Amino acid sequence: MISRDDERMSDMDYRLMVFTMNVIDFFFSHIEKRVARFGIQPGMTVVDYGCGPGRYTIFYSRLAGRQGKVYAVDIHEMAIDLVRRKMEQYGLDNVEPVLAKGYDSGLPDRVADLVTAIDMFFAIRDQKAFLGELKRITKPTGLLVIDDGHQTRSTTKEQIAAAGGWKIVDETKDHITCRPA
Repeated sequence: MISRDDERMSDMDYRLMVFTMNVIDFFFSHIEKRVARFGIQPGMTVVDYGCGPGRYTIFYSRLAGRQGKVYAVDIHEMAIDLVRRKMEQYGLDNVEPVLAKGYDSGLPDRVADLVTAIDMFFAIRDQKAFLGELKRITKPTGLLVIDDGHQTRSTTKEQIAAAGGWKIVDETKDHITCRPA
């Protein structure tokens, strides 16, 4: 098992991140519009990898519908706790929180129609191992939506190419869409 527990933020940093996200979301409600471009359809299985406090998970759940499934994956226990609270608050019956161990999500092979890695790829130290795990859980016809976070687009593209296993099929100002190679 590949373990990257040292990438897990401290509880204090995590709380600060969640607070910052809440402030941003309060003043700039952009997530629903952004998620609409990911192509989520009823019945799909979506993996919100690096789900954090579940800000995107809520929208994925609604779009995937009752026939769909959303796995909210994170390496931080506080993220999983916040997702569970949102599941109760919003009645998200199709969401399953998953505590990853390093780069091992524990999800079944080829389970996902869509995997998203939003605002977290820049923090991954071993992109090859991480993207290998995402490829393992993505169906051969599935997609990966990944954004740059706090790094340049050229860096993101170089890291995806260097890791292998993915072909970039679309690019917007907000994200890159890849297919398993």
